[in-house]
Amino acid sequence: MVKEAKDAKEAKAPKSEQTRTLILETALRLFEERGYDKTTMRAIAQEAGVSVGNAYYYFTGKDALVQSFYDRLAAEHEAAVKPVLEGDKDLAVRIRGVLLSWLDVAEPYRRFATQFFKNAADPESPLSPFSEESVAAREAAISIHERCLRGSSTRTDPDMTDVLPQLMWLIQMGLVLFWVYDRTEGAERSRRLVERTAPIGARAIALSRFRVLRPLVRQIHDVLADFLPGSVKQPTTAQPGREKA
Repeated sequence: MVKEAKDAKEAKAPKSEQTRTLILETALRLFEERGYDKTTMRAIAQEAGVSVGNAYYYFTGKDALVQSFYDRLAAEHEAAVKPVLEGDKDLAVRIRGVLLSWLDVAEPYRRFATQFFKNAADPESPLSPFSEESVAAREAAISIHERCLRGSSTRTDPDMTDVLPQLMWLIQMGLVLFWVYDRTEGAERSRRLVERTAPIGARAIALSRFRVLRPLVRQIHDVLADFLPGSVKQPTTAQPGREKA
């Protein structure tokens, strides 16, 4: 009897996931066509061919739909960036690969995202990438930058181990903002921006291990701690007696 119940539950899972995906896809299309503010959960449910109650069963509201979009984007970036993280050890090459992979993943959503991210730019919005509600997607992105740095041949100060990936993520956020307003075919200008900034970012990270720059990096970390509550770790304490540059 227990096995039959388990089998029945597993059989329903694909249909449940299909319904969830349908609602999300419908919402993204309506957000693009009508705008986020003018799209209601009732309209999303009607277009998806489900009841309003069913739509709310899967998503508590429009904000939850957008957070699911963030999670999808993060998961697709995670998959796309795997060859980069397993490849070249040069940090500039790795940063370039991480950012270009994000542009590749985001391109199919460009018409929707460029309309939506303008609304998400409000720092008080729960949809902001800097909000408490966006912690999961933000941490997933920072994790990619952690592995990007850890797998590189660049030496860094142990005190900066937790700080630098967060600063790398901020570089990505700057790219996202530029991409939102980039009207070139295939986001060509955004791609050129990556090509130009990746070596600069890698060089700055390499220099951060020197004593003279550590106070500046720590000040930037303090700003992150204030504006990204719950997602910024304290800097790792260097081992006693360890020689520093």
